[in-house]
Amino acid sequence: MPAFPTRHLGAVAAALALTVAAPAATASAAPDAPAGLREVMFVGNNWDGTADVIRSTGDFARIGRIDVVPDRAERMAEINADPIKWIYFQAIRNGVGEGHDQLVDDMYSTPDGASVVVSRPSFADVVSVDLATGDINWRFPVSGYRSDHMAVSPDGTRVAVSASTSNTVHVLDIETGEQVGSFGTGDKPHENIFSSDGRYIWNMSIGEVNTALDAPWLDWTKGDRRITVVDARTYERVRVVDMRERLDAIGLGDHSDAVRPAVFSPDESKLYFQVSFFNGFFEYDVAGDRITRTKTLPKNPATSEDRTTWVNDSRHHGLSMSPDGAKICVAGTMDDYATVVDRDTLQEGPLVPAAKPYWATVSGDGTHCVVSESGADQVTAIDFATGEKSVSVPVGDHPQRVRIGRVAADWTGPSAG
Repeated sequence: MPAFPTRHLGAVAAALALTVAAPAATASAAPDAPAGLREVMFVGNNWDGTADVIRSTGDFARIGRIDVVPDRAERMAEINADPIKWIYFQAIRNGVGEGHDQLVDDMYSTPDGASVVVSRPSFADVVSVDLATGDINWRFPVSGYRSDHMAVSPDGTRVAVSASTSNTVHVLDIETGEQVGSFGTGDKPHENIFSSDGRYIWNMSIGEVNTALDAPWLDWTKGDRRITVVDARTYERVRVVDMRERLDAIGLGDHSDAVRPAVFSPDESKLYFQVSFFNGFFEYDVAGDRITRTKTLPKNPATSEDRTTWVNDSRHHGLSMSPDGAKICVAGTMDDYATVVDRDTLQEGPLVPAAKPYWATVSGDGTHCVVSESGADQVTAIDFATGEKSVSVPVGDHPQRVRIGRVAADWTGPSAG
């Protein structure tokens, strides 16, 4: 339910949509790197506990690799000494980890390109890793027992991280790891997005994704799923959006309201989002507070219709948008393809084969969508203009999040790595 009266929410929605002049960080190419720094892409290899650093354009070739769990022995000793931590660690391994430890979910480099900040779900923390030495600068244990998606503020000074099991988002100083704020969310906070002016943080909670209660009529068992919007200065809640009501209003009561990856249009007037179990996405009008369009994408006939076999309730998981807002790139996770959709017509382009693509982002020059193929241990670049594959590059075990970042211009890896 809305947190404030409808009239007030309408004013907030209008403000969110109309006061932002700059393009959203999630929908634009990264700015040019300062002198002495090089723009790159970080690819988090979740089951390896590594992050590959690749070129952000062109051939996307690998530049170097980082071990993001250099303290693995110390963390495991702590977990093994605490029965509750051990139980949650095993639950992550055997649930969302599909039999593997989740060692890197998300990552962002610091503005000076000296460090990369990484959320590590199985270790329930966030760490800053020195890119020159591979050493840990600081560590922040999140509340509860699992860390998840992050977002970095437009000025690069703060990072927001979801603490899955405590229904909390922590906001940290990216240089020191000190908490500067936090806020409560719905059940199992997931995606975080800063507005491009840095005034708001949007958090999407996805509820329980590890049960086998996946039939539409059991959707109510998945918990409190909602979008929580907070003031990024005070961390006070300014708006709550329950997509259950919006989906019901357009006759889609059998669809999940668990908002997964999402991306704003360049002017932030529209939000495009995926939900659990659905092969497609929705368009949400921010000021109008309603779903305006639905895009259903093709099913792969080889994909089982048994929803309990879909990883963490996903069917499609991963969205990005070309900097001009003309094209939307979709990772069709369980259907083993990625495709570029025309935003005006919602017509999809070629279905590019991809093995369990788990994320979609934008290349440094804005010309390509880059998807992580978690089932093939590679990333694949797809041309926004043609919708065709340009290149695939091998990376580590089970790549998931891919983020634009910076390293020193001459960086090739940690000195000890």
